[in-house]
Amino acid sequence: MKMRMITAGLVMLGSVAASLVVGQAAHADTTICEKYGSTTIQGGKYVVINNNWGDDTQQCINVTGTGFSVTQASHNKPQNGAPGSYPAVYAGCHYANCSSGSGLPLQVSNSQFNTVQTSVSMTYPGSGVYDAAYDIWFDPTPRKDGQNTGAELMVWLNHTGSIQPVGSKVGTVNLAGATWDVWYGNSGWNVVSYVRTSPTNSLSFAVRTFFDDMVNRGYGQRSWYLTSVQAGFEPWVGGTGLAVNNFSYSIGGVVQSPSPTPTVSPTPGNGGACRVSYSKNEWQGGFTGNVTVTNTSSSSVNGWNVGFTFPNGQKITGYWGADVTQSGSSVTAKNLSYNGSIPAGGNVSFGFQGTWSGSNGNPTGFTLNGTPCSS
Repeated sequence: MKMRMITAGLVMLGSVAASLVVGQAAHADTTICEKYGSTTIQGGKYVVINNNWGDDTQQCINVTGTGFSVTQASHNKPQNGAPGSYPAVYAGCHYANCSSGSGLPLQVSNSQFNTVQTSVSMTYPGSGVYDAAYDIWFDPTPRKDGQNTGAELMVWLNHTGSIQPVGSKVGTVNLAGATWDVWYGNSGWNVVSYVRTSPTNSLSFAVRTFFDDMVNRGYGQRSWYLTSVQAGFEPWVGGTGLAVNNFSYSIGGVVQSPSPTPTVSPTPGNGGACRVSYSKNEWQGGFTGNVTVTNTSSSSVNGWNVGFTFPNGQKITGYWGADVTQSGSSVTAKNLSYNGSIPAGGNVSFGFQGTWSGSNGNPTGFTLNGTPCSS
């Protein structure tokens, strides 16, 4: 795996001379066996890439309208070394091969970064050695080509065999409704891997959920740019049968997939020196919410505490952009060290992921430092 990081630039430079399938949208299923072959799906919103970078044995993928499956792979790599490949689907830019409409590269300090959401569902074969993981890239510049040098954020949904992420384990954290072991290494850029302690074949989260934790650990910077959000597999042994069934990426409440469209609705209030907008992205039993609080007073707010109430017993399982606590139906969100000031006319955003059953009404009774907010 570490070798993949070191040789990625050379591999992709070599891919320019390889036989590529680039820029042609897949309508009927498309088979790709070219070592670095790629195609687009959903009108160019996503790129699917074979990326058989670490092995000379043939690997083939079948590209569908919502993802891909590995139809041929016979990798047999040592489990203490690098994997054979990383077939993946992604939004954003990877070595100048960019999807359309992603809004990437995007600086982390931009409030739009708070709204970046992604989800994936996967199928795993009964044999083989692999990890199933997101690969999310950050660069100090809005770079669309070449090797990113800020950080590589990996989110492992599942893994088999004795493989391990780059570096060493540095902690354990609860994020996105689950427990993750945190690994850190450096391959010329920070490699931070979150390994789920209980495997899952699906995941939905805000990218900020994990990046905020990276920043708090000193592995990321808010001046950096998010360049791509990728989901796929790193096979060491075998690989046939691995599949991304569905992948989605959204920014600013605009979903780049056939997933349910996020809803945006006003939040009732009683006037005051603040205004709140709330948006949510909902699926059966789960949701993410994003809150933007605008300071409508004539003076700055230094240190903020936002309160609100859930109407249907919803439970928060993860959060970003604020320190969020919940007691029954009442929720309190407090500023972090970097976003405690809201200038007059300015705003701040934070978000959370949660669960629901029965119904998922919007939260009500928003207050800023005890003052009721309008919608």
